[in-house]
Amino acid sequence: MKRRDFLGTSALVGAGSLMQRGQAEESAKTVETARGSFSLTGYRAAVYSPAVAEPFRLFQITDSHLALDDARGEAWRDNSKRMAAAFQNNVHFEDGKTYPNPEIFEMTLARAQQEKADFIALTGDIFSFPSEAAVEFALDKLNAAGIPFGYVAGNHDWHYEGLPGSSKELRDTWTARRLVPLYQGAHPLYHSQEHKGIRFVFIDNSIYEILPEQLDFFRSEAATGNPLVLLMHIPLYIPGRGVGFGCGHPQWGAATDHIWELERREIWRKEGHTETTFAFHKEVFSTPNLLLVLAGHIHQASLDVKQDIPQIVTAHNACGHFGVVDFKALP
Repeated sequence: MKRRDFLGTSALVGAGSLMQRGQAEESAKTVETARGSFSLTGYRAAVYSPAVAEPFRLFQITDSHLALDDARGEAWRDNSKRMAAAFQNNVHFEDGKTYPNPEIFEMTLARAQQEKADFIALTGDIFSFPSEAAVEFALDKLNAAGIPFGYVAGNHDWHYEGLPGSSKELRDTWTARRLVPLYQGAHPLYHSQEHKGIRFVFIDNSIYEILPEQLDFFRSEAATGNPLVLLMHIPLYIPGRGVGFGCGHPQWGAATDHIWELERREIWRKEGHTETTFAFHKEVFSTPNLLLVLAGHIHQASLDVKQDIPQIVTAHNACGHFGVVDFKALP
Protein backbone atom coordinates (compact mmCIF):
# COMPACT_ATOMS: atom_id res chain seq x y z
CA MET A 1 0.00 0.00 0.00
CA LYS A 2 1.30 3.44 -0.91
CA ARG A 3 1.83 5.81 1.99
CA ARG A 4 -0.53 8.38 0.44
CA ASP A 5 -3.31 5.78 0.16
CA PHE A 6 -2.62 4.51 3.68
CA LEU A 7 -2.93 7.97 5.20
CA GLY A 8 -6.20 8.53 3.39
CA THR A 9 -7.54 5.21 4.65
CA SER A 10 -6.43 6.04 8.18
CA ALA A 11 -8.30 9.34 8.04
CA LEU A 12 -11.51 7.53 7.04
CA VAL A 13 -11.04 4.98 9.82
CA GLY A 14 -10.46 7.79 12.29
CA ALA A 15 -13.65 9.54 11.19
CA GLY A 16 -15.60 6.32 11.61
CA SER A 17 -14.14 5.83 15.07
CA LEU A 18 -15.26 9.33 16.08
CA MET A 19 -18.84 8.51 15.04
CA GLN A 20 -18.76 5.24 16.97
CA ARG A 21 -17.35 6.94 20.06
CA GLY A 22 -20.08 9.58 19.85
CA GLN A 23 -22.73 6.85 19.82
CA ALA A 24 -21.00 5.07 22.69
CA GLU A 25 -20.90 8.24 24.76
CA GLU A 26 -24.66 8.65 24.40
CA SER A 27 -25.38 5.16 25.68
CA ALA A 28 -22.54 4.62 28.19
CA LYS A 29 -23.31 4.81 31.88
CA THR A 30 -20.68 6.85 33.65
CA VAL A 31 -18.80 4.83 36.23
CA GLU A 32 -17.76 6.95 39.20
CA THR A 33 -14.89 4.59 39.76
CA ALA A 34 -14.34 1.35 37.91
CA ARG A 35 -11.58 0.07 40.15
CA GLY A 36 -12.04 -2.59 42.79
CA SER A 37 -9.07 -4.80 43.62
CA PHE A 38 -5.99 -6.18 41.89
CA SER A 39 -3.61 -9.09 42.43
CA LEU A 40 -0.55 -10.49 40.67
CA THR A 41 1.10 -13.88 41.02
CA GLY A 42 3.95 -14.53 38.62
CA TYR A 43 2.64 -13.78 35.15
CA ARG A 44 -1.04 -14.02 36.21
CA ALA A 45 -2.97 -10.96 37.23
CA ALA A 46 -6.57 -10.58 38.33
CA VAL A 47 -8.58 -7.38 38.14
CA TYR A 48 -11.86 -7.20 40.05
CA SER A 49 -14.15 -4.33 39.12
CA PRO A 50 -17.80 -3.34 39.65
CA ALA A 51 -17.78 -2.31 35.98
CA VAL A 52 -16.96 -5.82 34.69
CA ALA A 53 -20.15 -7.63 33.73
CA GLU A 54 -18.70 -11.05 32.87
CA PRO A 55 -15.29 -12.76 33.07
CA PHE A 56 -12.74 -11.96 30.39
CA ARG A 57 -9.19 -13.24 29.87
CA LEU A 58 -6.50 -11.17 28.16
CA PHE A 59 -3.22 -12.73 27.01
CA GLN A 60 -0.32 -10.29 26.50
CA ILE A 61 2.64 -10.87 24.16
CA THR A 62 5.40 -8.30 23.89
CA ASP A 63 9.00 -8.08 22.62
CA SER A 64 9.07 -11.28 20.56
CA HIS A 65 11.77 -9.79 18.29
CA LEU A 66 11.05 -11.96 15.26
CA ALA A 67 13.80 -11.46 12.69
CA LEU A 68 12.70 -13.68 9.82
CA ASP A 69 13.79 -12.31 6.44
CA ASP A 70 14.13 -13.37 2.81
CA ALA A 71 15.29 -12.01 -0.53
CA ARG A 72 12.80 -9.13 -0.30
CA GLY A 73 14.87 -7.68 2.53
CA GLU A 74 18.16 -7.70 0.65
CA ALA A 75 18.14 -3.93 0.07
CA TRP A 76 18.09 -3.32 3.86
CA ARG A 77 20.63 -5.93 4.99
CA ASP A 78 23.04 -3.31 6.30
CA ASN A 79 20.18 -1.73 8.26
CA SER A 80 18.92 -5.00 9.76
CA LYS A 81 22.10 -7.01 10.38
CA ARG A 82 22.61 -6.08 14.03
CA MET A 83 19.09 -6.91 15.12
CA ALA A 84 18.91 -9.90 12.77
CA ALA A 85 21.70 -11.49 14.79
CA ALA A 86 19.93 -10.90 18.10
CA PHE A 87 17.40 -13.27 19.70
CA GLN A 88 17.85 -16.01 17.10
CA ASN A 89 17.84 -18.86 19.65
CA ASN A 90 16.70 -18.33 23.21
CA VAL A 91 16.29 -20.20 26.47
CA HIS A 92 12.62 -20.57 27.35
CA PHE A 93 11.81 -19.25 30.81
CA GLU A 94 9.68 -22.27 31.77
CA ASP A 95 11.59 -25.38 30.67
CA GLY A 96 15.14 -24.01 30.31
CA LYS A 97 15.47 -25.42 26.79
CA THR A 98 16.74 -23.45 23.79
CA TYR A 99 14.41 -22.89 20.83
CA PRO A 100 14.54 -20.86 17.61
CA ASN A 101 12.72 -17.57 18.07
CA PRO A 102 9.87 -18.30 15.61
CA GLU A 103 9.17 -21.58 17.40
CA ILE A 104 8.84 -19.75 20.72
CA PHE A 105 6.25 -17.43 19.14
CA GLU A 106 4.26 -20.45 17.93
CA MET A 107 4.54 -22.08 21.36
CA THR A 108 3.21 -18.90 22.96
CA LEU A 109 0.17 -18.80 20.70
CA ALA A 110 -0.51 -22.45 21.51
CA ARG A 111 -0.35 -21.48 25.18
CA ALA A 112 -2.90 -18.71 24.57
CA GLN A 113 -5.24 -21.35 23.14
CA GLN A 114 -4.64 -23.63 26.13
CA GLU A 115 -5.38 -20.74 28.47
CA LYS A 116 -8.66 -20.15 26.60
CA ALA A 117 -7.76 -16.50 26.08
CA ASP A 118 -10.54 -14.22 24.88
CA PHE A 119 -8.14 -11.65 23.42
CA ILE A 120 -4.43 -11.36 22.59
CA ALA A 121 -2.73 -7.99 23.13
CA LEU A 122 0.50 -7.49 21.18
CA THR A 123 2.33 -4.58 22.79
CA GLY A 124 5.21 -3.93 20.43
CA ASP A 125 8.62 -5.13 19.30
CA ILE A 126 7.03 -8.24 17.89
CA PHE A 127 9.66 -7.72 15.18
CA SER A 128 13.32 -6.73 15.35
CA PHE A 129 12.89 -4.78 12.11
CA PRO A 130 9.99 -4.48 9.64
CA SER A 131 10.68 -7.36 7.25
CA GLU A 132 7.88 -8.62 5.06
CA ALA A 133 8.72 -12.23 5.92
CA ALA A 134 8.39 -11.64 9.67
CA VAL A 135 5.11 -9.73 9.37
CA GLU A 136 3.63 -12.43 7.14
CA PHE A 137 4.75 -15.16 9.54
CA ALA A 138 3.22 -13.45 12.57
CA LEU A 139 -0.06 -12.74 10.80
CA ASP A 140 -0.37 -16.31 9.55
CA LYS A 141 0.21 -17.71 13.04
CA LEU A 142 -2.13 -15.21 14.71
CA ASN A 143 -4.92 -15.91 12.26
CA ALA A 144 -4.43 -19.67 12.65
CA ALA A 145 -4.71 -19.34 16.43
CA GLY A 146 -8.24 -18.06 15.96
CA ILE A 147 -8.19 -15.61 18.89
CA PRO A 148 -9.07 -11.92 18.37
CA PHE A 149 -6.00 -9.71 18.72
CA GLY A 150 -4.93 -6.09 18.86
CA TYR A 151 -1.52 -4.64 18.08
CA VAL A 152 0.49 -1.52 18.84
CA ALA A 153 4.02 -0.94 17.55
CA GLY A 154 7.28 -0.89 19.46
CA ASN A 155 10.39 1.09 18.62
CA HIS A 156 12.02 -1.82 16.75
CA ASP A 157 8.95 -2.84 14.75
CA TRP A 158 9.34 0.00 12.25
CA HIS A 159 13.08 0.70 12.62
CA TYR A 160 15.71 -0.14 10.02
CA GLU A 161 18.87 1.13 11.64
CA GLY A 162 20.74 3.94 9.91
CA LEU A 163 18.03 5.13 7.53
CA PRO A 164 17.72 8.93 7.23
CA GLY A 165 14.73 10.72 8.68
CA SER A 166 13.15 11.46 12.04
CA SER A 167 11.68 8.70 14.17
CA LYS A 168 8.19 10.01 13.46
CA GLU A 169 8.80 10.00 9.70
CA LEU A 170 10.29 6.51 9.73
CA ARG A 171 7.45 5.19 11.87
CA ASP A 172 4.90 6.56 9.42
CA THR A 173 6.79 5.19 6.42
CA TRP A 174 7.35 1.63 7.61
CA THR A 175 3.96 1.34 9.27
CA ALA A 176 2.40 2.07 5.90
CA ARG A 177 4.79 -0.17 3.99
CA ARG A 178 4.89 -3.20 6.28
CA LEU A 179 2.95 -3.11 9.54
CA VAL A 180 -0.47 -1.91 8.41
CA PRO A 181 -2.07 -5.42 8.09
CA LEU A 182 -1.60 -5.99 11.82
CA TYR A 183 -3.98 -3.13 12.61
CA GLN A 184 -6.91 -4.82 10.85
CA GLY A 185 -8.24 -1.50 9.59
CA ALA A 186 -7.71 0.47 12.80
CA HIS A 187 -5.67 3.66 13.06
CA PRO A 188 -2.04 2.71 13.84
CA LEU A 189 -1.36 5.53 16.29
CA TYR A 190 -4.50 5.17 18.38
CA HIS A 191 -7.49 2.86 18.39
CA SER A 192 -9.64 0.86 20.74
CA GLN A 193 -11.46 -2.44 20.79
CA GLU A 194 -14.35 -3.29 23.07
CA HIS A 195 -14.77 -6.79 24.47
CA LYS A 196 -17.46 -7.66 27.02
CA GLY A 197 -17.81 -4.02 28.04
CA ILE A 198 -14.09 -3.32 28.52
CA ARG A 199 -12.43 -0.86 26.13
CA PHE A 200 -8.87 -1.81 25.27
CA VAL A 201 -7.15 1.43 24.23
CA PHE A 202 -3.97 1.16 22.14
CA ILE A 203 -1.68 4.20 22.01
CA ASP A 204 1.58 4.09 20.02
CA ASN A 205 4.32 5.70 22.11
CA SER A 206 7.17 3.96 20.27
CA ILE A 207 8.92 7.28 19.61
CA TYR A 208 8.68 7.93 23.39
CA GLU A 209 6.36 10.87 22.77
CA ILE A 210 2.59 11.38 22.67
CA LEU A 211 1.07 13.41 19.83
CA PRO A 212 -1.82 15.86 20.41
CA GLU A 213 -4.26 13.68 18.45
CA GLN A 214 -3.36 10.71 20.67
CA LEU A 215 -4.04 12.72 23.81
CA ASP A 216 -7.40 13.82 22.36
CA PHE A 217 -8.26 10.21 21.58
CA PHE A 218 -7.45 9.03 25.09
CA ARG A 219 -9.56 11.83 26.54
CA SER A 220 -12.51 10.82 24.37
CA GLU A 221 -12.18 7.19 25.45
CA ALA A 222 -11.97 8.15 29.12
CA ALA A 223 -15.05 10.34 28.74
CA THR A 224 -17.21 7.34 27.80
CA GLY A 225 -17.13 6.20 31.43
CA ASN A 226 -16.55 2.62 30.32
CA PRO A 227 -13.83 0.57 32.03
CA LEU A 228 -10.53 1.05 30.16
CA VAL A 229 -7.27 -0.85 29.77
CA LEU A 230 -4.39 1.15 28.27
CA LEU A 231 -1.89 -0.74 26.12
CA MET A 232 1.42 0.75 24.97
CA HIS A 233 4.94 -0.43 24.24
CA ILE A 234 6.99 1.88 26.47
CA PRO A 235 5.87 1.98 30.11
CA LEU A 236 4.84 5.23 31.72
CA TYR A 237 7.22 6.94 34.12
CA ILE A 238 6.91 5.89 37.73
CA PRO A 239 8.89 7.74 40.42
CA GLY A 240 12.01 5.78 41.30
CA ARG A 241 12.21 4.06 37.92
CA GLY A 242 14.96 4.68 35.38
CA VAL A 243 14.74 6.37 32.01
CA GLY A 244 13.78 3.02 30.49
CA PHE A 245 10.35 3.96 31.83
CA GLY A 246 10.73 6.70 29.31
CA CYS A 247 7.25 7.96 28.54
CA GLY A 248 6.89 10.97 30.78
CA HIS A 249 10.19 10.58 32.60
CA PRO A 250 11.42 14.06 33.66
CA GLN A 251 15.03 13.20 32.78
CA TRP A 252 14.29 11.77 29.34
CA GLY A 253 16.19 13.61 26.61
CA ALA A 254 19.47 13.92 24.74
CA ALA A 255 21.55 13.98 27.92
CA THR A 256 20.31 10.50 28.94
CA ASP A 257 20.21 8.89 25.49
CA HIS A 258 23.29 6.67 25.56
CA ILE A 259 22.47 4.21 22.75
CA TRP A 260 21.33 6.37 19.86
CA GLU A 261 24.59 5.78 17.99
CA LEU A 262 24.38 2.03 18.55
CA GLU A 263 20.81 1.95 17.25
CA ARG A 264 21.71 4.39 14.45
CA ARG A 265 18.72 6.68 14.97
CA GLU A 266 18.09 10.30 15.84
CA ILE A 267 18.99 11.32 19.38
CA TRP A 268 16.19 12.10 21.81
CA ARG A 269 15.01 15.69 22.06
CA LYS A 270 17.44 18.06 23.73
CA GLU A 271 14.52 19.82 25.42
CA GLY A 272 13.11 16.59 26.82
CA HIS A 273 9.50 15.55 26.56
CA THR A 274 6.84 17.71 24.98
CA GLU A 275 4.13 19.26 27.13
CA THR A 276 1.64 16.94 25.41
CA THR A 277 3.52 13.88 26.65
CA PHE A 278 3.57 15.21 30.21
CA ALA A 279 -0.15 16.07 29.98
CA PHE A 280 -0.92 12.54 28.77
CA HIS A 281 1.05 11.03 31.65
CA LYS A 282 -0.86 13.14 34.16
CA GLU A 283 -4.26 12.37 32.70
CA VAL A 284 -3.69 8.62 32.49
CA PHE A 285 -3.13 8.38 36.24
CA SER A 286 -6.10 10.66 36.91
CA THR A 287 -8.65 8.58 34.98
CA PRO A 288 -11.10 6.95 37.41
CA ASN A 289 -12.33 4.32 34.93
CA LEU A 290 -8.84 3.13 33.96
CA LEU A 291 -8.34 -0.39 35.34
CA LEU A 292 -4.83 -1.18 34.19
CA VAL A 293 -1.83 -0.14 32.06
CA LEU A 294 0.04 -2.87 30.14
CA ALA A 295 3.45 -2.34 28.50
CA GLY A 296 6.70 -4.04 27.52
CA HIS A 297 9.96 -2.64 26.13
CA ILE A 298 12.34 -3.19 29.05
CA HIS A 299 12.42 -7.02 28.75
CA GLN A 300 11.88 -7.45 32.49
CA ALA A 301 8.66 -8.05 34.39
CA SER A 302 7.62 -5.33 36.78
CA LEU A 303 4.62 -4.00 38.64
CA ASP A 304 4.03 -0.45 39.84
CA VAL A 305 0.92 1.19 41.25
CA LYS A 306 0.38 4.94 40.90
CA GLN A 307 -2.75 6.62 42.22
CA ASP A 308 -4.37 3.18 42.59
CA ILE A 309 -3.74 2.30 38.91
CA PRO A 310 -1.48 -0.74 38.38
CA GLN A 311 1.02 -0.80 35.52
CA ILE A 312 2.28 -4.23 34.50
CA VAL A 313 5.35 -4.60 32.31
CA THR A 314 5.56 -8.09 30.83
CA ALA A 315 8.95 -9.68 30.15
CA HIS A 316 10.15 -10.39 26.61
CA ASN A 317 8.44 -13.10 24.61
CA ALA A 318 11.77 -13.81 22.87
CA CYS A 319 12.39 -16.02 25.92
CA GLY A 320 8.81 -17.28 26.01
CA HIS A 321 7.38 -14.83 28.53
CA PHE A 322 3.74 -13.78 28.36
CA GLY A 323 1.12 -12.29 30.64
CA VAL A 324 -2.40 -13.36 31.59
CA VAL A 325 -4.95 -10.92 33.01
CA ASP A 326 -8.35 -12.08 34.22
CA PHE A 327 -11.04 -9.42 34.52
CA LYS A 328 -13.79 -10.38 36.94
CA ALA A 329 -16.84 -8.84 38.54
CA LEU A 330 -16.23 -7.50 42.03
CA PRO A 331 -17.87 -9.92 44.49
